Amino acid sequence: MGSELWLAMGLVLVVEGLGPMLVPKKWRKMVSEMSLLPDATLRRIGGCLVVAGAVIAYMMWPSK
Repeated sequence: MGSELWLAMGLVLVVEGLGPMLVPKKWRKMVSEMSLLPDATLRRIGGCLVVAGAVIAYMMWPSK
């Protein structure tokens, strides 16, 4: 199980790094615009991402 966790973390880093690597100016603008959002909106966005990630992980988890 440990290797799967490291694989997942590595894939997250790859996906997170694509924005600043490929379109740094647009990525910087998006981050600065997100910093202006209220805390409640950021929490809602973060919560939706966590739920979506948990659903995907549950669907993809190998049943043994």
